[in-house]
Amino acid sequence: MTDATVITVMRESLMTIMIVSAPMLGVGMFVGLIISIFQTTTSIQEQTLTFIPKIVAIFMVMIILGAWMIRTLVNYTNHMFMMIEKL
Repeated sequence: MTDATVITVMRESLMTIMIVSAPMLGVGMFVGLIISIFQTTTSIQEQTLTFIPKIVAIFMVMIILGAWMIRTLVNYTNHMFMMIEKL
């Protein structure tokens, strides 16, 4: 296994991680921003208020995009097994 192969595998794995996690992180950040704006305008200073809406939103994204996420990870795993066979 050469250095170029290792770098390629690491780059593909990091890209796959970022692509799969981006929708959940984006929705969590957006919901947190909306709750922060709501807290600022109503002067509510409760720190735990953001947790439940974020958790619900992230679970909804996981339900909606779960099949795509699993398919992406399975494709990546199959690709890695094919690379192992070639070595």
